[in-house]
Amino acid sequence: MIVYGHRGAKGEAPENTLPGFIHAYRHGIRHFELDLVLSKDGIPVLVHDLTVDRTTGQKGSVARYTAAELENMDARRNTSAWPRKIGIPTLETLLQQFDDIEHLQLEVKKDSRSRLNVLCNRLTEIIQRRNLYQTAAITSTDPWFLREIRRRDKNIRIGLVAERRFPKPLNLATRLGCEYFCVNWRILNKEMVDMAHKRNMHVSTWTVNRIHDMLALEDMGVDSIITDYPTSTRMYFDNRARSLLNLPIKETPEPA
Repeated sequence: MIVYGHRGAKGEAPENTLPGFIHAYRHGIRHFELDLVLSKDGIPVLVHDLTVDRTTGQKGSVARYTAAELENMDARRNTSAWPRKIGIPTLETLLQQFDDIEHLQLEVKKDSRSRLNVLCNRLTEIIQRRNLYQTAAITSTDPWFLREIRRRDKNIRIGLVAERRFPKPLNLATRLGCEYFCVNWRILNKEMVDMAHKRNMHVSTWTVNRIHDMLALEDMGVDSIITDYPTSTRMYFDNRARSLLNLPIKETPEPA
C-alpha cells in the first residue's frame, strides 16, 4: 500500500510548505498530496484555504496577494511547529526541488469559475511542459473543473475527491472518466473499493492517521492512504516487512 504525505507532512512540519516536503522526502517519502490555489498574479501556490488567515499572520483571500508576497509570509500558524520562518511556495518551486518524485495528487479547491479557468490553463501547461502525465493527477471535489482539465488534455489523469457517500460519488467519478478515486476513508467499504478497481481506478483514502485504520483499509484493498504522518507510517510498514524477513528494525526518524 502506497503512503502519501498529506499536504507534505502536515503532522510533522507546517502544511504545504517546502520544508515539510523536504523533511518527508529525506525519510523516503516519494508520494505527496497537496493543495493548489491561484495567486493574484496567476501562479499556482500551495495552500489549503482560499484565505491566508489560518496558517499565516496575514488576513484576506489568497487572490489578493502575489506569489512573491505569499512566499514572504510566515506559514507556521496553527500548524506543526518549525524553528524557522517559511512561506507559501509555488508549485513550480516544489517541482524544481525534487527530480524523482513518484507521484503527486494535486488537489484544486473550489473557487470562482474565472479563477479556476486560469488555474486550469496553468496546470495543463505545467504538466505538458514538464511531462508529468505519469507523475501527477489533478484531483478536486468540483466536477466542472475536472471536466475542464479533461477537455484541455485528455491524457492528464484526474481524480474525484469524495467527501460523502451520497449522491453516489463512484458513479460520478466513472462519468467523469477518473483514474483516481480519492475518498474520505470513513465512507469507504470493500464493495466500493472492488467496484472502483473494476472500473480501473486507483483508490486513495484520506486522511488516515491511526495504524489500525490503515490496516483495515489495507484489508479492503485500497491502493494508497494519505496521512499527516508519512514518515512514521512508512517506518511502521517498512519494519513490518523487515520483521517478516528477520531483518533489523529501523528507529523512528527525527524531524529534519
